[in-house]
Amino acid sequence: MPAEWERHAGTWFTWPRPEGISFPDKYDSVPPVYAELIRHLVQVEEVNINVWHAEMEEWVRELLRKEKTPLDRVRFHHFPAYEPWCRDHGPIFLVREKNGQHERAVIDWGYNAWGGKYPPFDLDDAVPQHVAKLRRLPLFSPGIVMEGGSIEVNGCGTLLTTESCLLNPNRNPDLSKADIEKYLCDYLGVTNVLWLGDGIVGDDTDGHIDDMSRFVNPTTIVTIVEGDPSDANFEILRENLKRLRTMRDEKNRPLRIVELPMCGVIEHDGQRLPASYANFYIANEMVLVPTYRHENDAKALAILQKEFPDRRVIGIDSTELIWGLGSFHCISQQEPA
Repeated sequence: MPAEWERHAGTWFTWPRPEGISFPDKYDSVPPVYAELIRHLVQVEEVNINVWHAEMEEWVRELLRKEKTPLDRVRFHHFPAYEPWCRDHGPIFLVREKNGQHERAVIDWGYNAWGGKYPPFDLDDAVPQHVAKLRRLPLFSPGIVMEGGSIEVNGCGTLLTTESCLLNPNRNPDLSKADIEKYLCDYLGVTNVLWLGDGIVGDDTDGHIDDMSRFVNPTTIVTIVEGDPSDANFEILRENLKRLRTMRDEKNRPLRIVELPMCGVIEHDGQRLPASYANFYIANEMVLVPTYRHENDAKALAILQKEFPDRRVIGIDSTELIWGLGSFHCISQQEPA
């Protein structure tokens, strides 16, 4: 599995439905956020959007036109899914060089809506199969539940994840930690699996890594930290930082750890939301970073710009989108070139 900063053929999204459950009472504020993301992405790569049918495609086209988002690099696919979290139900692509040929394949992990929380999810689970068929690529089905947001790779053999998610009995209750590591190594081509503990407060995925700690190059991880000892995330993130500082890469080298601030408490209707600057998306030539109308927005963007000197780091307001309990990384899935 290549790292996210490696060259993309494009980005995949699954368009949210008005009748879906992800954005209760706030749906209308969400499509403009998608439009802004896509407006940036089409400057540097193709964008693929899963929709239910031709009528939905036309409706989304019209919305993107209205939001002044160019459509010449946007491709629509009638691959229906109930909810928009393409990072978790979408295809995970693999690459290899063999006999001078560049080859790609798709992994079709099982998807059960984060431990069966939001049925039905059969259509979402089928999306990787549709994409593999469309691209005429080999499809590998490990037969276990795994979400894209729960794993983070450096493209050189190291994978970062959390115990709270992958060891949760609502995913693969019959598998041990060693069993899960073997699946990750066998199907993603990694050799070194690193484990953090719990996820952030408000994250109903049971602790996805993409809300906390991300590789920005093969030997550097940016990780969120909370400076307020009274905040519920303070101890969780301090413990994970402690673990990160002891970790080593696939060549047994210490990892460089860069701290990223948290954005304070973001709530809606009294519910704490899993808002995090770590949920950025690395595209060709740019990094799209969620912002939250907080004083730490500028600080987070500056830190990430320093870590991505050859890419434009662009902040986009994610305050409306985070009501669905995910941000830019959660709704996107890269397709490597």
